[in-house]
Amino acid sequence: MATIVPFKAVRPSRDKVSLVTCRSYDEYSPAELASQLDYNPFSFLHVLNPAYINQQKLSENVRFRSVHNKYNDFKEEEILRQESNAVFYLYEIQSKNTTYTGIVAGTSIADYQKNIIKKHEDTLPYRVSYFKDYLHLTGFNTEPVLITYPENNDLEQWITARKQKRPLYLFSSLNRDKHTLWRIKDESEIQWLQAQFANMPSLYIADGHHRSASAEMLYEEFKSGGNANLDYFMSFLIAEKDLKIYEFNRLVQDLNGHSTADFLSLLSDDFDIENRHLELWKPSKKFEFGMYLQGEFYSLTLKETSFKDTHEALDAQILYTKVLQPLLGIEDLRNDSRIEYLPGTKSITAIKELVDEGLFAVGFTLFPASIEEIKALADNNQIMPPKSTYIEPKLRSGLVVYEL
Repeated sequence: MATIVPFKAVRPSRDKVSLVTCRSYDEYSPAELASQLDYNPFSFLHVLNPAYINQQKLSENVRFRSVHNKYNDFKEEEILRQESNAVFYLYEIQSKNTTYTGIVAGTSIADYQKNIIKKHEDTLPYRVSYFKDYLHLTGFNTEPVLITYPENNDLEQWITARKQKRPLYLFSSLNRDKHTLWRIKDESEIQWLQAQFANMPSLYIADGHHRSASAEMLYEEFKSGGNANLDYFMSFLIAEKDLKIYEFNRLVQDLNGHSTADFLSLLSDDFDIENRHLELWKPSKKFEFGMYLQGEFYSLTLKETSFKDTHEALDAQILYTKVLQPLLGIEDLRNDSRIEYLPGTKSITAIKELVDEGLFAVGFTLFPASIEEIKALADNNQIMPPKSTYIEPKLRSGLVVYEL
């Protein structure tokens, strides 16, 4: 039984919404960031990084309090306004090839602790603690956790019908995505939505494991203070069939002392290898791996595909146990400086270019994990290897803000 709650969100004024919302802060290059901050006074980037020129000179506490102060400036100037009543939102992102639709709501810390909201990724304690301090000192969160739920025909029909009504916002972003937000404020609709999720035994975190863990840490530290907003964290709830799951591909700087011939020979113990020459080849099914080495593409097909559990059978884990660790000497997938990752949204030619430029010796492409694999891991309290999935949609900052 999953609990969702409406909340008194803070959001941009209708006339400025397209100017306020932005991509996640770390998605901007330094040049893009400077351009936005120089020429768009309404960008939420001004809130996220109010002292961007001198940011590195400031302590964390000073930076976080500066964010809090700038956020209050945006509210005082009515660039941001708070709802008078607690509401849900229905939010649609329409890109060139894909449409994502989900519900913005508060999800329960208690459900997270009881494993009704399930996880499949490990978290880094320092990142969890850092973001917990950020939430505490800034007093808000604008990055919802991406949570997926099983197929629900009644909910799907409601979403289809609700999208026919007039939206609160309809705007386009600079990457040409179209964004539509509907406000769900009718009490009967709110209760109906809550009943739909109350009938779901489990929800699954797709993206945002550190954010949810930070929200729990903040709750545990300050739960005696009587702030009911700490009992929940903001989430974007989307049907599992509507997620787009990409792989993370791998690049390694050297062959760990092996010659190309020796490396291929060692790979042949576990894989059937086919030289694809200049064909831009990438895997089309599970247990297939692509490789770019010495100016040529190869397909690697695993010979033995019997495994005792879902974790061992993950393609990312297979690549680690069969290639990265024993042959290339990569022990720590998070911290080894010899390995880098590229999301599957990037073209395979990006891997080719990086290897051809001599920055890396070899690149590997993987087949994306499935939602069934993710859920099986979460159900069994197992975690994926680092950088196993890149999941969309990626949500904009400054569109809906949850105050703490």
